[in-house]
Amino acid sequence: MSETAYYILLSLSEPRHGYGIIKFVEELTGSRIILGSGTVYGTLAKMYKDKLISVYDDKDRKTIYRITGDGCQLILLEIERIRKIYANTLTQEGFFHE
Repeated sequence: MSETAYYILLSLSEPRHGYGIIKFVEELTGSRIILGSGTVYGTLAKMYKDKLISVYDDKDRKTIYRITGDGCQLILLEIERIRKIYANTLTQEGFFHE
């Protein structure tokens, strides 16, 4: 999973619309990741097709998305994968300091 897709799925810890996802990711990452609307909506379309998210509400030209059960399973697997990467990294970090 790409970092962008990870953060978009992570942002759906509660239902959000596209702009809400962009702001959430920007705030969570301290502006390290600033998503463009094309990236967000393209990724959301793919996640919707893959049944990782669903439409929670669609009114006033704002589509609000939420994570599905399959999306929750996937994000939990990804969190565990990242946790293992982090643990492995910590065991090796000292070799790179002078």
